[in-house]
Amino acid sequence: MGTNGLEDEKGRRDRELIELLNELRVAMPGVQVLFAFLLIVPFSNGFPRMTALQRNMYFVAFLCTGLAALLLIAPSIHHRLRFRDRDKEALLQRANKLAIVGLGFLAAAMTAVTFVITDVLFDEPWPVLVTGIAAGLFAWVWYAVPLFRRHSDQDVLG
Repeated sequence: MGTNGLEDEKGRRDRELIELLNELRVAMPGVQVLFAFLLIVPFSNGFPRMTALQRNMYFVAFLCTGLAALLLIAPSIHHRLRFRDRDKEALLQRANKLAIVGLGFLAAAMTAVTFVITDVLFDEPWPVLVTGIAAGLFAWVWYAVPLFRRHSDQDVLG
């Protein structure tokens, strides 16, 4: 804290880094569980019966989950490798971008998994409809709401 009780620049950066790392700790278990699930699917009895489209969407989900894990873990390793370099602002900027893109890949992975599961369970039009709704909800709740909120005094969720 500064002499006037306000947070100084170093304190702000320290707090923001802690907040970011805590947010990543919330996202990572979901990524890990999804990745573990996707790792075992090809070895299940039903995998050979999947259509080409289902396999392709499964592979998209698998790749997106791997990329999400890569990007969401990256800020931690960057911090470990550079924590004494007194370059926390650059680390925060980079980590924030990695987290945003990583969560985008997580949303894509979850949307692809939604398609695969819905397509296995139901006939058309349900897989496309449910997947479109899932993609729209991810885009709206994860990205549009905070971006609209930045430009407005009203919260778009209510």
